[in-house]
Amino acid sequence: MSSADVEAPEEADEVAPDERRDAVVASFAAALGDGLVESFVKPGIDVWLRIAPDSWVAAGEVARNSLGYRYFDFLSVIDWLPSPFGRDMDAEQDWAVHGRDERDPTPIERGYAGGETRLQVFARVYSLYEHMGVTLKVDLADDDPSIDSWVPVYAGANWHEREAWEMFGVSFEGHPGLRHLYLPGDFEGHPLRKDFPLLARRVKPWPGIVDVEGMPGEAAAEEDDS
Repeated sequence: MSSADVEAPEEADEVAPDERRDAVVASFAAALGDGLVESFVKPGIDVWLRIAPDSWVAAGEVARNSLGYRYFDFLSVIDWLPSPFGRDMDAEQDWAVHGRDERDPTPIERGYAGGETRLQVFARVYSLYEHMGVTLKVDLADDDPSIDSWVPVYAGANWHEREAWEMFGVSFEGHPGLRHLYLPGDFEGHPLRKDFPLLARRVKPWPGIVDVEGMPGEAAAEEDDS
């Protein structure tokens, strides 16, 4: 059979550009210049923007005051570091279930719009007029995870930044009062960082991995089969 007899594979349908979200990226680029480090548009879905640290507050001001993204949704931190413990922090029961060793180091993979550091702050704002949201992110220095506070721009960021400070150890310069939300004042460490050891894992496996109860009637059916 000649190559002419073989049908060529159908080309994947091209995704139509998202003019509305492309325009949002263009507006941020015009306002911030080099302060917009990278962007990613998923047509019809969302837009992600990575902002330079020294333009973080300016990006919030552009979003709220120039583009009408006046609804503050959330702010948090993500630690892209794969757990350095692998299965080491799992209980012996988990090892029996998983049956594999996952201690080999895993390279860091970051999300849309990339990144260059382990920790990133993420913020989500929304336009009630355009019915469209934007996710902004900023890299944090590994040796000094700090960034300017968004509270002067979005007052709703107050508690979100307190949580990020407490659980990830990120400092927000200019915040009116970083203080604990969940942990006692003398608590050491930041529980949501990937390198925070979950010592309880040595004692008891994750709920649902080992201690799984059968559905009603399964036990009786197994007895009948035997």
